[in-house]
Amino acid sequence: MKKTAGVLALAGAVLLTGCATPPKTLYQWGGYQPQVYQYLKGESPEQQIAAMEKDLMLFSAKGGSAPPGFHAHLGMLYSVTGKPDQMVAQFEDEKKLFPESAPYMDFLLAKVQKGDKS
Repeated sequence: MKKTAGVLALAGAVLLTGCATPPKTLYQWGGYQPQVYQYLKGESPEQQIAAMEKDLMLFSAKGGSAPPGFHAHLGMLYSVTGKPDQMVAQFEDEKKLFPESAPYMDFLLAKVQKGDKS
């Protein structure tokens, strides 16, 4: 009798665990990782920018956050397409959202102010 009760309790626990909702992820990834790969393959930066901007709108609509590096990569794409103001805005967003990135973002922003392209 005790063995049957134990098995039923275990089965109930397993059943309830299976019904639990998964935890909400910390970040929304969207197409970020494929966009980085597309960049490395030499694909069109304009198409990548459009896809990443679309992802940002979806993240916002879902109440989610972009992952670390998302705004930095988007800023880099803006730089490649000759949009320095948008690049600076994205680098500043990256710094605000991920303070640990501030030294690198500041380094890149200083290069832009000096006119370095590398």
